[in-house]
Amino acid sequence: MMAPIILCSVIGLTLFLERLFNLQRTKVIPARFIEIVSRYLQDERFSEAEALCNNNPSTIAAVLGAGIRYAGRDRELIKEVMEEVGRREVFFLERFTNAIGAIATISPLLGLLGTVIGMISMFQRVVFAAEQNQASVDVGLLATGIWQALLTTAAGLLVAIPIFLGHRYIMSLIDRYAVEIEDLALKTVEMLVVKDQGPAHEFSLKREGASDDVEPSDDEASS
Repeated sequence: MMAPIILCSVIGLTLFLERLFNLQRTKVIPARFIEIVSRYLQDERFSEAEALCNNNPSTIAAVLGAGIRYAGRDRELIKEVMEEVGRREVFFLERFTNAIGAIATISPLLGLLGTVIGMISMFQRVVFAAEQNQASVDVGLLATGIWQALLTTAAGLLVAIPIFLGHRYIMSLIDRYAVEIEDLALKTVEMLVVKDQGPAHEFSLKREGASDDVEPSDDEASS
């Protein structure tokens, strides 16, 4: 059973590194993109903001782009569209995580199975040796068989523990991204219904405490 345990370790490590690479912040919620699209939305340059989202491969770009496409429409419509796209994008973020969790679960079971098979084989040899010699059982043979059988259990645990920790880390990372995406989407909704709900410049996609020197639009200057 050592061969499938080793195979599980290779597959689990590969999937973990793949998720770690694709869950970089620059691929999910790039800060520079948020800064630029925030400026466009504050200036009500919706067509430019939509084009920017369409040309950006990040997760947040897909969510915001779906809402910007309905700029000026009813709040509930924009929110519903963004929620649907958000659920789809989070699903993509969770790709392969179930496989990583499954490997973390079955690895110790494979190790236990290997130990059981080894113990059965060892006791068969002990019984055969006893029948041949018509004497007491060789304690050395018994001990050797037991520790050899336990190797697969140890190997399974050595594979399962780090993969399980990696799986929990990936899931916590996705959960954190999901909360940030939801927060940015809600702020964007307020900016997209500005014509019906109030001044858009009260909202910003940037985190609280950040500031930008944005020039006022022509409408603001004239008012």
